[in-house]
Amino acid sequence: MNYELKHCTNKKLSTGAVNPRGATLKKNGVNFSIFSRYAQEIYVLLFDSPEGNPTDIIKLNCSGNLWHIYVHGITAGQLYGYKVKGPYNPAQAMRFNEYKLLIDPYAKALTGKHRNIDHLLQGYDCNAEEKDLVKDYRDNTHIVPKSIVIDDAFDWQGDKPPAIPFKDLIIYEVHLKGFTAHYSSDVVYPGTYLGFIDKIPYLKELGINVVEFLPIHEFYISDHLQLNNLKEYWGYNTIGYFAPESSYSTGRFAGCQVEEFKTLVRELHKAGIEVILDVVFNHTGEGNELGPTLCFKGLDNSMFYALHGTEEYPYRYYKQNATGCGNTLNVERAVVRHGILDSLRYWVKEMHVDGFRFDLAPVLGWGKGRFRKDSKFLNTISNDSILKNVKMIAEPWDLSTYQYGSFPSEWLEWNDRFRNTVRKFIKGDSKGVNDLAQVLTGSQEMYTVSGKHPYNSVNFITCHDGFTLKDLFSYNEKHNKINKEDNRDGSNNNDSWNCGVEGETQDAEIIKLRKQMIKNSLCCLFFSLGTPMLLGGDEFLRTQKGNNNAYCQDNAISWFDWRELEKNIDIFEFCKELILFRKRFSILKKTEFLSDEETCFEPVPDVLWFGKNLEKPSWDNLSQKILCYQLIGAKSFLDENDYHLFFIFNADTESHVIQLPHYVGAKWYRVIDTSFESPEDFYKDGEEKFLEPSNRYPTNPRSTVLLLGKYDFNG
Repeated sequence: MNYELKHCTNKKLSTGAVNPRGATLKKNGVNFSIFSRYAQEIYVLLFDSPEGNPTDIIKLNCSGNLWHIYVHGITAGQLYGYKVKGPYNPAQAMRFNEYKLLIDPYAKALTGKHRNIDHLLQGYDCNAEEKDLVKDYRDNTHIVPKSIVIDDAFDWQGDKPPAIPFKDLIIYEVHLKGFTAHYSSDVVYPGTYLGFIDKIPYLKELGINVVEFLPIHEFYISDHLQLNNLKEYWGYNTIGYFAPESSYSTGRFAGCQVEEFKTLVRELHKAGIEVILDVVFNHTGEGNELGPTLCFKGLDNSMFYALHGTEEYPYRYYKQNATGCGNTLNVERAVVRHGILDSLRYWVKEMHVDGFRFDLAPVLGWGKGRFRKDSKFLNTISNDSILKNVKMIAEPWDLSTYQYGSFPSEWLEWNDRFRNTVRKFIKGDSKGVNDLAQVLTGSQEMYTVSGKHPYNSVNFITCHDGFTLKDLFSYNEKHNKINKEDNRDGSNNNDSWNCGVEGETQDAEIIKLRKQMIKNSLCCLFFSLGTPMLLGGDEFLRTQKGNNNAYCQDNAISWFDWRELEKNIDIFEFCKELILFRKRFSILKKTEFLSDEETCFEPVPDVLWFGKNLEKPSWDNLSQKILCYQLIGAKSFLDENDYHLFFIFNADTESHVIQLPHYVGAKWYRVIDTSFESPEDFYKDGEEKFLEPSNRYPTNPRSTVLLLGKYDFNG
């Protein structure tokens, strides 16, 4: 239904202010402010219901590149959207279309999800031979979700950030909906912010202290997924950088997702758990030139996106060499940087989150066509009075570059070299033990040059993108046919091993071996220097049935089946005890890199490396499959609280007898041997098993052993 776009309202209006941007609730009304350099006219449309016609059409005033108006008499809960008049000339980057309702880029909540019915969200005529060069004159106001005016007031009940030191972080990467969406979660509101709260005691018992949520910004479900009856599950298709995802709310009232997310953060903080958001500022959900017009594309395409073209169409196409996701936000534009920074500050100040993980982070450091350590964006964050005090994590690669150690000094970085190295070693494919030694001790060669610390390395073996830990040792190949891309999607390089049978099996020996491999992997994760990140569900063997790219599986493939917790309680207990052990021994959380040398200042080294007969390791032996090393927990042998941790990582298919160091007054106790089944695989604090004789240990094939050396001068 088309109607004439012209100023039409009986409400009292004032000029309004250019700042802050967005819809800001004031005492007697709302101030609207929005950016566009090349728009000719901008209107804010007010609605009483999401599907209804506008009650008011109000023309905004223009001050330079900012458009603004103050509307008296409206309150929190008011629904609105924008329409923008301007030239439609995609060849020259202009894609204005006044027939398409736009969401506010600063909207704090939306009324629901976009549905591209009859291609009405496209700004161009999909039936035209020239596609996006031909404007679409169909109005889509009635199908577009509306932005909502939000009152930021909330009872935080004295909430304070847990402020957990870097060295103590235990990160749990988790999908907010998938955590409780399955009926087995037994929560009141499955798949929601409030539903997550019901599982906080579980997280406390496990021992994690940081949840890293996959994106919870409002996202768009890509057209190709909608056509195939699939969904955007992971959420890496953002369209609203200030708005919590509406589908994760209870839907009790319009905009309740804001209050419910705040409630979740408050309750996590009460439990001593920090909140980190995975944020996607490298691209948006609007896709390429054939994608929908939802927000930025219709507000000022030329200002928000990095563009390129041909001689005939100089700015028609979207650069995506770094993202592969249809478009790339142009962070070299001040308006884009301003918006990103405003979003980050909002989530810290108003939503009380504790940090951010940046997807494809090198894109944010671009300047003059390449990544720059001294980019304006990175420098601004480092010096911002609000943002410099929160935790920042970089995914330090995009599709074209790796930038390990290149982010500001306190930024943490995902370390996929840790992942790859551990996977290869555990399955027996590594070329020697040198690489394993490097990653277990903090990846020093990657970070010392930039003045970083071991905790700057976020160590992980699995994450949302790829196999779960169970599937890593259950499948040789990916099984992604359900994604409807003929199994072409997802990585082919997984360093996985099915332990002899592809997929599920009832073979007791294979099940035992798989659990042993999983325990080996968990030992590497929690015994390494750095910040450990556990993929949610790995602690009780969550499976995706071999799907290593479940981004579009918003169903039981991805959801946590809590019945598996009881079935695999042995792995849960093993993981829980590993976390407890890590917290007990400070040497595993050391903030400086380990030294294996004696100096006049440090007469006792932190780490000693051994072969199986106490000889020096054969670092150049590419067939070596056993790594032994000892961490010395204190520097004085006279202190009865001194301890030694002796690790044996045996990826060989053969057994080996390992010689153990001897110290006067010290006795060796077995803490872990992954070749044993529960409860003998892990002895708890004070219950460690005394070794007799105490000078050697027979290690079984494909196993990890941890021995604790205690001093007993009275024994």
